[in-house]
Amino acid sequence: MKSGSWFVDRTVVIATMHKKEQVISPILARELGVKAIVPSDFDSDKFGTFTREIKRLGTQIEAAKFKAEQALNITGETLAIASEGTFGPHPFVPYLSCNREIVLLLDKKHDIEIIGEEFSPETNHSHQLVKSVGEAFEFAQKVGFPEHGLVVMFEEIPKDSSEVIKGITTEEKLEEAVSLFLKKSPNGKVHLETDMRALYNPTRMQNIAKATLNLVQKINSLCPNCDFPGFSITDRKPGLPCTLCNMPTGLTLATIYQCQKCGFQKEVLFPDGIKQVDPSQCMYCNP
Repeated sequence: MKSGSWFVDRTVVIATMHKKEQVISPILARELGVKAIVPSDFDSDKFGTFTREIKRLGTQIEAAKFKAEQALNITGETLAIASEGTFGPHPFVPYLSCNREIVLLLDKKHDIEIIGEEFSPETNHSHQLVKSVGEAFEFAQKVGFPEHGLVVMFEEIPKDSSEVIKGITTEEKLEEAVSLFLKKSPNGKVHLETDMRALYNPTRMQNIAKATLNLVQKINSLCPNCDFPGFSITDRKPGLPCTLCNMPTGLTLATIYQCQKCGFQKEVLFPDGIKQVDPSQCMYCNP
């Protein structure tokens, strides 16, 4: 069975209230032949907010699945897409913020769950305490305002939505919000941060599109044994040898692909196209 035949001419529900369908829908229509809809009464904020007044439910993947399940319950459809993003420091590069986006496909008809992913340093994720409107505008200029929206709040984590102003995209609104919060601030400072919701963050929206393309790539990867979609990497084996001493290193020697349906596995040696690594990356030659 071809991968497209699992989904062609079906309706897919995109679980979003932040315009993510603008980048997800065209890719799915072109690559899978599906028709996308968005539930009119869908509230993704109850699963967590970037501004932290509502804590995220579960892990990143669990939160995306909660959204997909809710979208299916609302519409009565059997195919859903949900995405979830996180932001944090790069695991290896100091002071570099990164964005991890996942796009999850949930198919109740065929019992399929596939996750596309993008991990990118391309993000304007940032925050700053300011003591004046002038400092606020300096911060805004550095993070791509007004194309990218801003959030104004007090230094403490907000207890509810009344303690935060989101979606600021004009100089007038920014000045108004900062001035208002400065007057109420107990220490003369207010907290500014980038609005990371997709509809106010074009950079993040691009990463969601990349994660969607990764999802399609995984869908089109069929199990050699049973033709089930989503035949993808589940594990990596270290041990790529050093060119000088031939001892194993921590770099990837092989990737393991596994089918979530029948359990068939396939090992692919040298997935990065190299068979040995430079001694500078060897713990024996360069301890």
